[in-house]
Amino acid sequence: MASERIIMGIDPGTTIMGYGVIRTCGRQAEMVTMGVIDLRKAGDQYLKLGHIFERVTGILKSYLPDELAIEAPFFGKNVQSMLKLGRAQGVAIAAAIQRQVPIHEYAPMQIKMALTGQGSASKEQVAYMLRQMLKIPQESMLPWLDATDGLAAAYCHFIESQRPPSQSNIRSWKDFARQRGLV
Repeated sequence: MASERIIMGIDPGTTIMGYGVIRTCGRQAEMVTMGVIDLRKAGDQYLKLGHIFERVTGILKSYLPDELAIEAPFFGKNVQSMLKLGRAQGVAIAAAIQRQVPIHEYAPMQIKMALTGQGSASKEQVAYMLRQMLKIPQESMLPWLDATDGLAAAYCHFIESQRPPSQSNIRSWKDFARQRGLV
């Protein structure tokens, strides 16, 4: 009998941080919740970091995830933005460490590839695939794509944890769809 797991995903941000929680059992997954941590009103960077720590800790306490999947910051041209994003990610990771939740980090392209089959997929394409794979009703979708990006990190970890270490790459779109239960 397959055991149930709760996986939380985070899309780090310094203005809006997205999160999502899924429940898995064997090869099945369902959305538990998704949302955002809105940091726009906290002007000071250090207050934002404190708010991230408090909110992530609260979400961890509420949903008791077995694992945390977090999107790795991508390397952009703006060093200051990269530094701020890395701090936000580090604070979210620290909250998980404090609760002894194992952490798994995924590159943005890896998350997009796991969900859509394309590393260059748009946020809208990722959100669409999540709706299909997790059977999320349209009225449950949020206006912030950061929320679906957090959910995508969790679902990516679910997909990656299902794969045997030596699994070969997907050979066709049909293989991709079949592995995700779409056909």
